[in-house]
Amino acid sequence: MGKPTGFMDYKRQTAEAVSPKERIRNFHEFHTPLSQEEQQKQGARCMACGVPFCQSGMTLSGMTSGCPLHNLVPEWNDLVYTGNWQQAYNRLKKTNNFPEFTARVCPALCEAACTCGHYGDAVSVKENEFGIIEHAYAQGFAAAKPPKVRTGKKVAVIGSGPAGLAAADQLNKRGHQVTVYERDDRVGGLLMYGIPNMKLEKHIIDRKVAVMKEEGVEFITGVNVGKDVKAAKLFKEYDRIVLACGAKNPRDIKAPGRDAKGIYFAVDFLSATTKSLLDSELKDNKYISAKGKKVVIIGGGDTGNDCVGTAIRHGASSVTQLEMMPKAPDTRAEDNPWPQWPKVCKTDYGQEEAIAMFGHDPRIYQTTVKEFLKDKNGNLCGLTTVKLEGKKDEKTGRMTMAEVAGSEHKMEADLVLIAAGFLGTEKYVADAFGVALDERTNVKTEAEHFETNVKNVFTAGDMHKGQSLVVWAIREGREVAREVDISLMGYTNLKA
Repeated sequence: MGKPTGFMDYKRQTAEAVSPKERIRNFHEFHTPLSQEEQQKQGARCMACGVPFCQSGMTLSGMTSGCPLHNLVPEWNDLVYTGNWQQAYNRLKKTNNFPEFTARVCPALCEAACTCGHYGDAVSVKENEFGIIEHAYAQGFAAAKPPKVRTGKKVAVIGSGPAGLAAADQLNKRGHQVTVYERDDRVGGLLMYGIPNMKLEKHIIDRKVAVMKEEGVEFITGVNVGKDVKAAKLFKEYDRIVLACGAKNPRDIKAPGRDAKGIYFAVDFLSATTKSLLDSELKDNKYISAKGKKVVIIGGGDTGNDCVGTAIRHGASSVTQLEMMPKAPDTRAEDNPWPQWPKVCKTDYGQEEAIAMFGHDPRIYQTTVKEFLKDKNGNLCGLTTVKLEGKKDEKTGRMTMAEVAGSEHKMEADLVLIAAGFLGTEKYVADAFGVALDERTNVKTEAEHFETNVKNVFTAGDMHKGQSLVVWAIREGREVAREVDISLMGYTNLKA
């Protein structure tokens, strides 16, 4: 374990954030990493609990508690404390292909389940993970290690998000020849175009992809499999195919006036900004600009928050975020005990920036859109909103959000961004390969397995599980790689 009294001797420390008004001037990451000396103190705080909930990945009350990758958290915390950075990296990489991604964008399920956090402050696990992986790159520990033996088997991975990349990385390490197809112009999928630059700078993705290329993974970008390349061609060329195309069907808001000009899906807004930023530092104007506009974001979660932060960086004149559900409590409720994921109100970076810029939290709870208002030219000019209240359905017993009669309210809006989640697999991909979908429009497989109804075709990530976290996508990628490897070789030595 770390220092036996470390959790009493040292206070929790995390990387200091640049002030909101300063960081909104650009799209760079905005945290200053801890020094190695301070990082070792944070490692010392780990108690190496008899039951390490941090690495459990259990499902409690429908929510994940602890790391789905079962990261060996107490082990590498201790190794950080003792200054054994290379061994800490080796232990971290045993379970996580991409700590450089999760250390930046994961909501730290591990920390929410940390025993230190039960009555005090959790160990800064995510911070330590960041320190380990960045130190590894600086010292050369994370350099390419190509497999020494090749199996002669060929695998195509469709989609280069975290699930596809994890599957490719694992299968390549096993010695199979892996080709990753990506329809966008850059590798990364959700990581590249779904997550804003200020949360994950794209050179971090490029750095890891360069290592994977050196290790033998082939990447083909700008190819839309199912349209540009037929499935039949891939069946002839590859022994196995892994579909990891994500859940990219955005959920729409069906309200009168939806055809108004100025309403976009959040994913299109975010991806266009990132592409323009990478191509030209936004000078090409090939993005949906929020500059000078009254922006309304429909939906909460990470995507809604990312839209808030991005719109502010564009120079929006105001930003409002509508959330259907009530505000979560500021502290754990009695029916939400540790080590369950804490269902508490979180003010994320985008909301912090809105508060700094406009003087108030942008979120309006228990509210949705009843009508989009248009001017005579068909341009969006406002919204009619309505308040919602929880009511129990007498037939099912479930709580639903119902409109409050007479609570309609008009508000101005020049730009609306719909961040209401995703509905599942894009149909043309499923049709191209002939794979069956379940009732949620995810690719159907047997429980706890990854092979589809089509022989030699497997699936993983959001396309299989539904919209979820990057850490879950990595786990799915690792698990599908095991199943593919068994189907090719009759056994596997890959770790899930």
